[in-house]
Amino acid sequence: MFSLKIVDHVRLDSERVAQNYTVHAAAAERICRLITVFRIGVVLLLAFAVAAETANVLFPHSVSPAAAIGAGLLALVAFAVYAALGLESREFAHRTFAHRLWIVAERYRSLLSEINDGLVDGAMLIGRRDHLIAELDAIYQFAFGVDHAAHETMRLAHAPERAA
Repeated sequence: MFSLKIVDHVRLDSERVAQNYTVHAAAAERICRLITVFRIGVVLLLAFAVAAETANVLFPHSVSPAAAIGAGLLALVAFAVYAALGLESREFAHRTFAHRLWIVAERYRSLLSEINDGLVDGAMLIGRRDHLIAELDAIYQFAFGVDHAAHETMRLAHAPERAA
């Protein structure tokens, strides 16, 4: 028969919260890198368009105006894709969510250390565990968007394998 003590339950919840924190922090970092790539790409395309147009003005027959038009058009398309993806709001959501999870993970760790030191009795343990579960529920209620399934898949891929 499988037996689970309250302390084991708190430990498992603590591990899960820490895993979810890691997943959302990593997602925020990945989105941050993508934002940087988009911004640098748009700036480079705009710089090329300006350089091509300046060269066209200074040397009218040596540089084709199509180069400036093409670079400007590519910059516009890249910016439109960047704006449509809403990367800043996704990054902010992941960072905020990860921060809130980190706070709860620290509260779980604090509870576990207090249990190890013998500072928490049974009734207090149940109360604090229930309070942490309610706090997590409040965080999760409004945190997930349409791409939640992708993050759940990523979290499960990083979860340590357990022997059955």
